[in-house]
Amino acid sequence: MTLKQLKNSFLLLIAAAIWGTAFVAQSVGMDYVEPFTFCFSRSIIGCVVLIPIIYLFGRKDKTSQKENTEKSSASFLSKNRILIFGGIACGICLFAASNLQQFGIMTSTAGKAGFITACYIIIVPVLGIFLKRKTSPLIWLGVVIALVGMFFLCIMPSIKNDGGFSFQPGDIQLILCSICFSFHILVIDHFSPKTNGIKLSCIQFLVCGILSGVCMLIFETPSMENILNAWLPIMYAGAMSSGIAFTLQIIAQKDLHPTVASLIMSLESVISVLAGFVILNEVLSTYEIIGCVLMFIAIILAQISPSDTSTANTEATKNSY
Repeated sequence: MTLKQLKNSFLLLIAAAIWGTAFVAQSVGMDYVEPFTFCFSRSIIGCVVLIPIIYLFGRKDKTSQKENTEKSSASFLSKNRILIFGGIACGICLFAASNLQQFGIMTSTAGKAGFITACYIIIVPVLGIFLKRKTSPLIWLGVVIALVGMFFLCIMPSIKNDGGFSFQPGDIQLILCSICFSFHILVIDHFSPKTNGIKLSCIQFLVCGILSGVCMLIFETPSMENILNAWLPIMYAGAMSSGIAFTLQIIAQKDLHPTVASLIMSLESVISVLAGFVILNEVLSTYEIIGCVLMFIAIILAQISPSDTSTANTEATKNSY
């Protein structure tokens, strides 16, 4: 693994930490507003937060952009077509995944929501087969161990306490959410090496916000009072989870195998449990400790895989401009 890939893995870990703690904000937000309203608000905030960052980075690039004329003009048009199309594609996937997750959280338990959503760690490499992307045996082993870890982390405690595991209507929505997040990871893997990651992230939030806003006006009865009452969870989900974490995902995925990326991001479930232990003084059960250990073993196996480095570098070279 190269130094850049190690750095990108760390950035994804930070994103997973933000998402893990943001799960609380998403649940609390449902006490005040409806799902489309919540996703609309957080997405627009995520978009707005990135605008000054784009401006600051843009000022640094002005000097180099002025040096080329005709060549840079043609390149500019080509890059912006990719940027806009990629942003729209990412935004559509994010819109579907985020709203399905919000609806699922309303009727499913937190443990099952975490497990079902994180099933993208197995869906991504399966979809990769159809895209002719090679995945090493160590990564597949990591995926299997991660699934077992998620089972111990999220499902075994509910089986022990409730005596069974049954599907609720929200669970189906969370399964669809997991599939949509899988496509989101693969779409980002395709477009992020070809264009500016921060701009791509900003456009995806704008698209997600517009689509969520349209659905909000059609299917819900939004209230400014309720939105203001939910300002804290919306701000955290918008500025931190959307604006920062999803941008880190786009930037960090440039040189990582998408399966490795999905495994790292699945640590959000582990981090949410650890956050409850540290912040809320919740005691970890034996099953949860086993699940956390298995998840970290899976990540290590994926990181030491001999083939993910070459695969990621091949993709980065092929997609560079």
